[in-house]
Amino acid sequence: MRKVKFVNDEYYHIYNRGVDKRIIFECQEDLNRFFLSMEEFNTMNPIDSIYEAKRLRKKFSGSATELSKKKKLVNFVCYCLNPNHYHFILKQLVDKGIQKFMHRLGTGYTEYFNKKYKRSGSLCQGKYQAIHIGSNEYLLHLSTYINLNYKVHNLEKFSGSATELFKSSWDEYVESDSNKNNRNKKGFCEKDIVLDQFGNAEAYKGFAKDSLKRIKENKRIKRFLLE
Repeated sequence: MRKVKFVNDEYYHIYNRGVDKRIIFECQEDLNRFFLSMEEFNTMNPIDSIYEAKRLRKKFSGSATELSKKKKLVNFVCYCLNPNHYHFILKQLVDKGIQKFMHRLGTGYTEYFNKKYKRSGSLCQGKYQAIHIGSNEYLLHLSTYINLNYKVHNLEKFSGSATELFKSSWDEYVESDSNKNNRNKKGFCEKDIVLDQFGNAEAYKGFAKDSLKRIKENKRIKRFLLE
């Protein structure tokens, strides 16, 4: 039984990696598919597949029931997708929202991956890990750790291999309009819980880079972010 109890309107660090540390994104198509799954499966509506979600979105396009206005299970605060693992900060919006969303995401992407690469069995290493974010300090430093996770692992130095396949919400944060009314219209994440604590996106950028430096220099801080 999972030790963490998911509560509505609370924030959680969710992460997992490939079984035996294997690559879970072999190419850009895989990365794009996983990110699309993060969006399409985040709905209270019963969705069997991404293709079904696309069909319904097209059917209801332009109407009051358009799926872009769907009621979500969770809010993403930030995310990173690396070649063999991922991290999210999620806010649960409805009862069992995280469990339902993560089940859909894991099942849907594994089915896609196994079919494409002619394999079977689990893709990720057991159940996803979940940690309740119980303090504002933890939230701010964790947002840095996740947004800049590719730098934590020095992934940007690689070129021409699967190792360069990474994606995060970093650009969305640092390019955010400082106007609160416009900010969340421009991206995938609900960033106010973090960015409202800084004068502007540039101030957060400075904080994040300073925090990243301390994370990379101090293994105890990195361990704190994962415990």
